[in-house]
Amino acid sequence: MRRILSACLLICAFSSAAIAAAKEDALQVVELWVKSFTAADVETIVGLYAPDAVFMGTGSKTIVTQPETIKKYFEATLLGNRKWVASLMDTSVLQLNDTTVVVTGLDKLVVTADGKSQDVFGRVTFVLSKRDSGWKIVHFHRSAMPG
Repeated sequence: MRRILSACLLICAFSSAAIAAAKEDALQVVELWVKSFTAADVETIVGLYAPDAVFMGTGSKTIVTQPETIKKYFEATLLGNRKWVASLMDTSVLQLNDTTVVVTGLDKLVVTADGKSQDVFGRVTFVLSKRDSGWKIVHFHRSAMPG
């Protein structure tokens, strides 16, 4: 009986560690996304998405499912004459299983154009999946905060 109890405790300990690790790994991808957005590093941002990702940015008028269209979205947004600073103000992390994590948050984008800055608040959801190549964003949605 003692061996069974010890085995159960050991399994629980490893499971808890795996859950915490998956959440941390997924959050690191989101943090890299935020850092890369602020740095206008389009290549890094696009590399965080899975090839089969579904994308709906704030300015998206369609559901985007092609990596090259995601790249065009970020090129148009980040490589123009406006500068962006992104930050997550509040997040919730939900692990669905060992390979899927949902990160939902409230964000703040500071956009500067022609020497004037404006705060743009929004709601954002990242669904991340562990793939052979590591954790990838498989679904992204951002919408403006209602007024």
